Amino acid sequence: MPDTHAPDRPLLVLIAGPYLSGTDGDPTKIAANRARLEAAALPIYERGHLPLLGEWLALPIIHAAGGREPGDAVFHAYQYPVAERLLARCDAVLRLPGASRGADMDVARAQVCGLPVYHHIDELPVRAASHEGAAA
Repeated sequence: MPDTHAPDRPLLVLIAGPYLSGTDGDPTKIAANRARLEAAALPIYERGHLPLLGEWLALPIIHAAGGREPGDAVFHAYQYPVAERLLARCDAVLRLPGASRGADMDVARAQVCGLPVYHHIDELPVRAASHEGAAA
């Protein structure tokens, strides 16, 4: 796969980690998992890149399709296909710790596509122009 990214271009980084895993459907635990995923967004942005969670895109689609609770049939019909389409547009994956079948699938797809998979925010390259538009 040819590298079409200029060195100064921000990477679109998919944040992958547990969302439903280990929650038994408990909304409080799901919210805690989502908060852990979202906590990686600002540090990625501060390194000059654009963070993204698959849930940010999938959940509105799931809700519009009639999904009523995390893990229901509608959730499963859309969550992973959305992630697959999203990975076709991403430049890298940040895999956060924790057991997660979905995150493991994201990593496997990324590797097939030749995308870098990082396991810690500090592994992401820092863009020289990483602070444009940052709050003073």
